[in-house]
Amino acid sequence: MNTSASPARISEKSDRSARMVVLAALGGALEYYDFIVYGIFAQAITAAFFPNAEPMALTLALAVFAIGYLARPLGGMVSSHFGDRYGRKTVFVVTVFTMSLSTLGIGLIPSYASWGLAATFLLVLLRFIQGLCIGGELPGAITFVFETMERRPGLACGIVFALVNGGVLLAAFVNLVLGLILTPDAMLGYGWRIALILGGALGLVSFWLRRNLEETPEFLRFREAASRNPVRDVLRSHGGAVIVGCAVVALTAGFNGLLFAHMPAYLTQVLGYERQSVSVAMNVALLVMSLSLLGAAWLADKVPPRHLLLLSSILLLFGAPLAYHLLASGSANLALVLSMLTLAVAGANGSFAYLTASLFPARVRFSGVALSLNISFTLLSGLGPLAANALIDASGWVQAPTLIISLVALIGILASVTLGRRTQHDTQLHPPG
Repeated sequence: MNTSASPARISEKSDRSARMVVLAALGGALEYYDFIVYGIFAQAITAAFFPNAEPMALTLALAVFAIGYLARPLGGMVSSHFGDRYGRKTVFVVTVFTMSLSTLGIGLIPSYASWGLAATFLLVLLRFIQGLCIGGELPGAITFVFETMERRPGLACGIVFALVNGGVLLAAFVNLVLGLILTPDAMLGYGWRIALILGGALGLVSFWLRRNLEETPEFLRFREAASRNPVRDVLRSHGGAVIVGCAVVALTAGFNGLLFAHMPAYLTQVLGYERQSVSVAMNVALLVMSLSLLGAAWLADKVPPRHLLLLSSILLLFGAPLAYHLLASGSANLALVLSMLTLAVAGANGSFAYLTASLFPARVRFSGVALSLNISFTLLSGLGPLAANALIDASGWVQAPTLIISLVALIGILASVTLGRRTQHDTQLHPPG
C-alpha cells in the first residue's frame, strides 16, 4: 500500500516544487519589468522631472537610472544577510512588495511642475529603493529554486532567468503598444505613467501569490546553525568562489547590459535605424533569447554546464565583431542579427545561475550568489553602456562595443576552464564510490 502511494506522493511533491519555482521566477520577471521600464521611458521621465536642465536633462535622468544599479550591491548584501540567516521566503515577500510600491510611487508622484524639487527628490529616492530590492531579487530566486528543485536544478534556474527576460520583453512590448496607440505628446505626458502603474499593480498581484511560498528544504535543515554574519563568512571562507562566480556571470552581465540598455539608442542615434523597426527587432530578439536559454538550461542537467558557458564565450568572441560589422552597414536585418546574437549567448544565459549557485554551500549560498551577481551586473550591465559610448567617442569607431563583448567572452572562457579544474580537483579529493 505504501509502495503504491509513493509515486503519487512523489508526483504531488514535484508539482508543488514546480509551482514554487514559477512563483519565485514570476516575481523576478515583474521586478525586472519595473526596473527596466524606467530606462525605456527615460526621455518622458526627463520631461516630467528635469524640465529646466537642458541640455543635461537626459544625462540626469540616466544618472538616476544608474542609481538603481549602484544600489544593487547594498541591497544584495542586506537581502542575502536576512535570507541566509532567517530564510528565503521572507526576503521574497518583502522585496516584491517594496518594489511594487516604489514603482507605483514613481508612476503616481506629481511632476516637477507641480511639486518642484520635492518631486525630483522622491524620484531619486524611489529609484534607489528599486535598486535595493532588485539586488536581492534575482539572487534570492536562483537560491530558492536551486534548493527547491532537486531533480532538475539546471532547468529550474534557467526558468528563473527566462522569466526575468520575459519581464524585460513585457516592458519592451508595453512600450511598443503604447507607441502605437498614443501620440508622441501623450507618451511624454502620461504614457510612461501607464507603464509604471501597470508594473506596480502586477507586482502587487505577485506579492499576493508569493504568500504561498514554502521555505526551501535545505534552509530548514541548517536553520538552527545559520550563520550570524553570512556576508562576512562567505568573503572569509569562500572568497575564491565569489571571484569565480563574478567571472561566470560576466558574459551574461556584459552582453545583456549592452543589449538592453545600449543597443536601442545605439541603433537609432549612432547608426540611424528607424525607431519602430528597432523596437520590433528588440522584441523579437528578447523572445528568441528567452526561448533559447530555456533550451540551454534543459541541457545544463544533461551535459556539464560549464561547457555551455564555454560554447557561448567562443561564439561571441568570433561572432560579435561580425554582427556589429553587419549592423554598422546601416542596412542589416535587425531582427535576424540581434536574434543570432541572443542565440549565441544562450549557453551562458542558461547556465550561469546554476553554475553560480553550485559554487557555495547552502549556509551562505544566498550571500555568495548575491555578491557574484551584483558585482558583475553593477560593473558590466550598469557601466557597460557608458563604456561603450566612451569607446565610440574616443575612437570614432562605431563598432567599438565589440571590444567589451570580446573582453567578457575571454573572461567566460577563463571561468569555464577554472570550473573544469575545480571539478577535477573535487573529484580527486572525493572520488566516486
